Order: sequence, then structure tokens, then C-alpha cells
Amino acid sequence: MTVIPYKEKHTGKKQQVAEMFDNISPKYDFLNHFLSLGIDIHWRKKAIKFLKEDQPKQILDIATGTGDFAIQALKLNPDKITGVDISEGMLDMGRKKLKKLKLDDRIELLSGDSEGLQFEDETFDAVIVAFGVRNFENLEGGLKDMLRVLKKGGRVVVLEFSKPQVFPFKQLYNFYFNSILPRIGRLVSKDHAAYTYLPDSVKNFPDGGAFIEKLNKLGYKETKCKTLTFGISSIYTGIK
Repeated sequence: MTVIPYKEKHTGKKQQVAEMFDNISPKYDFLNHFLSLGIDIHWRKKAIKFLKEDQPKQILDIATGTGDFAIQALKLNPDKITGVDISEGMLDMGRKKLKKLKLDDRIELLSGDSEGLQFEDETFDAVIVAFGVRNFENLEGGLKDMLRVLKKGGRVVVLEFSKPQVFPFKQLYNFYFNSILPRIGRLVSKDHAAYTYLPDSVKNFPDGGAFIEKLNKLGYKETKCKTLTFGISSIYTGIK
């Protein structure tokens, strides 16, 4: 089942996701850190460490949003990081952030679709995605194009929400994610659909072994999954 933010509209998921992120972009960073109690910052740090030994020089950050994952990836000292996103609102906020931090010469943010990346084959040493793959309209299509632009031997790192399975954390998580989070999100962002879409999209995402199976099917090698914080999120890695 395809999960979309605005069920009353007849546009496709890609258009709706772009519209949703345009709407919430001014409050996105605040809500991201507030609703996760700042744990999302720790998760990004853990994910980037999977690339430490590789020392990639050219990195592509898919669904870059306001650039938080790209900024964290600077710890690897790459030559360049390119971030792409379908939301111009998020990109605008990201560019302002990079300019303020004086990082706009090291990270370039571009409008781009994960399912039709405007790059040559085998361009990047690493491809990274944080909390973006569940928003793909065509999940396998996006993962396939990520593999195409990755150099042979290059690594993909995907950080994504997953579903906790351990009692009582599973029950506490579900209550917070389905009842508390949407209310706070609606109040702050003024978008009544965005933070209802979030738990729905996580619920319908093929996490854990199911996602690893998709990576394997598409040709990723040495695939692994590491769960974080009782299974709230997971880091997936694979090599071309």
C-alpha cells in the first residue's frame, strides 16, 4: 500500500512528499531534534562512522533536506559532498544554514529525484540517506539508481526509522509515535498531515530483514543491518 501525506488529493506520492516538506521546512530542524529528544543527532554520527575506514572523497547525500547528514559527513574529510532533494523549501533552508556555517564551499545542495539522479554512472565513493528512503515513490527504483551512481567498491549507508519489537518499549514507542508526536507536529508545523504521515510511512516501510532482502535483490553486496535505541531506527550498509 502506498502511503501519502494528503489523502484527499489525487497527486502522486512524490509530488505530495515534496509539498509536505515545503510546508514544514521552516520548522523541520526544530521539530526533528525536539521530537526525537536530540537522539537523531547521535544516530547520524553513528551512521557516518560506517564510512570512516573507506575515507570517501565524493559523497552523495540523497533526500538531504536541510543538510544535517551532509554536514555530519564532513567529519570524513571528503573532497566534496553533493546533496539532492525534491523539496525546494528544504533546500532553501539548507543553503541558508550552510552559508551561515560557512560550509557552502564544501557542500552543494541540488534539486534532484532519487529515482532519476542526474549523475553519470559510478560517480560517488559513497551514497548516504537519512530518513529518506521510506519517502521514495518507487523504493526499488531509487535504490537501483543509487547503486548506479556508486563506484565499484563504494558503500551505501541508509539510516531509517524501524519498528521496535521488545516489550514494553514497543508499546511506549507506538503510543508516542501515533498519539503524542502527530499532535505536537501539527501544532508547531501547522501542517495537519505531515506528522500523521510520519508514523504511517514507518509502519508500512519494509524494515530489518525485508529491507536487506531488497538491497540483496538489486545487487548490493555485504549488506548489514544494525538497530539503534531499542530498534527505533536502523543503519543499513551495502557495497557495490
